[in-house]
Amino acid sequence: MRNYESLYIIHPDVVGDELTAMVEKFQKVLTDQAAEIHKLDNWGVRKLAYPIKKVERGCYVQTLFCAGPEVIAEFERRLRLDEKILRFLTVRFEEEFPAVVEAEPTAEVVEAPAAEEQPASEDAVPTTEEK
Repeated sequence: MRNYESLYIIHPDVVGDELTAMVEKFQKVLTDQAAEIHKLDNWGVRKLAYPIKKVERGCYVQTLFCAGPEVIAEFERRLRLDEKILRFLTVRFEEEFPAVVEAEPTAEVVEAPAAEEQPASEDAVPTTEEK
């Protein structure tokens, strides 16, 4: 099985339960064909670089998964048939997916006690004599 990343853009009019159902539908297409989904990330509605079908915004969804090459053809066919999908792209990863990194504990900030300023001694400052 190979590693793939797929990014598809959904029409911005699809919101709420309808959006969730659509993402789950495409997720089911992969799992029904024995693909293993590593990460599903909904980026939300963003501005497109250029208008697509007179639409300037879209909901981006990224999926990282392992599957055989035959799964990609069916997955992309389903994306192509859905009118609410503005664009999609699936690419093959050459290396393994990066492991999910848990948030590292943040360093604790401790303030050092402020050094007390001492007035400069009179000997340190040269004085000028007026005539």
